Formats: sequence, C-alpha cells, structure tokens
Amino acid sequence: MLTRREFGKITVAGLALPRLLSGRAGLPDSKVAGVRLGVQTYSFRDLPRPATGDAVDVIIKAITDAGLGECELWSSQVEPPTAPSPARGRADTPEAQKARADAREALRKWRVETPIDHFRAIGKKFSAAGVNLHAYNYSFSDSMTNAEIDRGFEQAKALGARIITASTTLPVAKKVVPFAETHKMIVAMHGHSNLDDPKEFATPESFAAAKAMSTYFRTNLDIGHFTAANFDAVAYLKEHHQDITNLHIKDRKKNQGDNSPWGQGDTPIKEVLALLKKEKWPIPAYIEYEYKGTKSPVDEVKDCYEYCKKALV
Repeated sequence: MLTRREFGKITVAGLALPRLLSGRAGLPDSKVAGVRLGVQTYSFRDLPRPATGDAVDVIIKAITDAGLGECELWSSQVEPPTAPSPARGRADTPEAQKARADAREALRKWRVETPIDHFRAIGKKFSAAGVNLHAYNYSFSDSMTNAEIDRGFEQAKALGARIITASTTLPVAKKVVPFAETHKMIVAMHGHSNLDDPKEFATPESFAAAKAMSTYFRTNLDIGHFTAANFDAVAYLKEHHQDITNLHIKDRKKNQGDNSPWGQGDTPIKEVLALLKKEKWPIPAYIEYEYKGTKSPVDEVKDCYEYCKKALV
C-alpha cells in the first residue's frame, strides 16, 4: 500500500525533472504562468512513420517543433504497427481477421521479449532533446496477458516516465491492481464519454471506484470527454485535484458532441487553465489534438499551445 509520505516522494520526484530541464539553456520550457503545458503524443498520430530509422525521432521532433517541453507518450508510437480494422461499411474478411490475429500475437511477443534497454534508449532520446517524458500511455486491455501488463510497468520505468495513463475498463483495472502495487507506480485512468457501458471510465463514480481499488490508482481527466458527457470539469477539478495526475485538453460539445476547434466547443478550457494558474496546482495540462484541422498536426498543436498561452496571460 502507498502511504501519504511515499506518494509525496513520488510527486516531488515527478516535479523535479521539469524544473531542472527548464533551467538548461536552449531546451524547450513550456511552463506558462506556472502552469505546465505539454502534449499527448497521440496528437501526432497522422505523421508518417519513417521508412527507416526510429519512429520516435519523428515524435520528438514534432514536440520540439511545436515548442513544447513535456509529453505523455502514446505507446503505439513506440510499438510496431498493427493490422488495421476494416473500413466502415466494408465486410471483415477471414484474411483480414487472420492478419489482425497474427499482428496481435506479434505485438504480444514484441512487448514481452524486446530488451528493456531498447526503452532506456528511447528515454535517453527524450532527455537529450530536453523533453520531459512524464507519462506513458499504455492502455491495459482484456486481451493482455499478465506478462504484457507487467511489461508495461517495466517499459514505463525504463522510459523514465513517472506514471502510466490508461484507457481501460473497471474489470481490467482490477486485474492491474497487484502489478501497480508490486511496481509501486501510479496508474491514472483516462476517461471517455461513454455513459452506456458501466464498465467504462466516464463518470465521477467510475473514477472513485478505481481509487477504491488501489492507493496507486489516480485520474487522468480528459476535460473534453468529461464535458461531452455533460459533467462539469471545473467543479470536478476543484473537488478532486489531489487525485488528478494530468489533464487532457481538447474542446468538445456537450451531449456527446463532436471534437471542435478550440474555442468553438463547450469545454471550459480557459476556466480550467485559469484555475490551475490561480491555485498553483502542479497538474500538467496536455494538449490533445483531435478535431479535424486544416494544417499539419504540428501546426495545429502550435495553435492549441498559443490558445493556452493567451488564456494564461
């Protein structure tokens, strides 16, 4: 079990690196008015993987080109690509099903057998670029073996991440409990807006249920999804800020509305950022570009970053 003192040590350690990096000349520092701004690297999902070399190099360049100094790394950008699902409206053929099954087994093997030094090398690349890899987004699924779950924690530590964030379900989260407690690592549950499935993380009650499972479980609050599910992100942040590891910042309409260019939806982005500034809570706010933009992903993330900076002036 994690004591308050132990959790305090973890929190302080997680805050120390960004302060150290921001003091080094020539390296990116995206803290604005005391608020830690960064990016969920899922924002760069549409950038092409290089034919040769490391796909992570593309992501690091995108982060620094956007002017940001810290991130939450999406595991799919570290792992080998998987076989795609069929396009909407097209039949799923036996050949396509087999290709996905084979790819899934290959991914399982890769996760478990890839030497841990591979992930240490990736972490060193982020460090060399001055980018604080604060969180590793490794989403636990019901298809994962115990070995895959355990390996996720080992990967996160090797990368230098302070926490794991996960899009998962309540039953799978229960399966993760002993691994989080063995590794003594925080796992933050990421919520979406699906209110129809009680197993999904979407409601305040679902986050509370996770916290009750383990002292290592926290919340990765996506204020866009939270708004789309018709909850109040500002009120929730005020009440539960001590349990929130990091925020995903995006704009969505209420009532399960679409992702919107920032400022055109119902998400209280400016109010949330102002609250972080006022209260000086050390909660990173990570840009997640999901709307249909007209520019490159890097330029869209730059625009979102500028939106944040103007809101914090």
